[in-house]
Amino acid sequence: MSKNNLNETESKIEIEAKVVELLSNDKFKVELPNKKTIIAYVSGKIRINNIRILPGDKVRIELSPYDPTQARITYRFK
Repeated sequence: MSKNNLNETESKIEIEAKVVELLSNDKFKVELPNKKTIIAYVSGKIRINNIRILPGDKVRIELSPYDPTQARITYRFK
């Protein structure tokens, strides 16, 4: 085990976004607060619990600092 590994939760950036469009294979086009659109995929817990995400929903996403063009949806607001 290396001491140089960053903690996964510390390296992620969490942002609220709005779902704009549904794509295939549990992927979505989401709009960030700065009006930029990116592709986001559903996290495993959302997929397992069959949480339905529709266009217009507000979601919390995790952005990776290494690839800011893709994100993971971690929470859907009610």
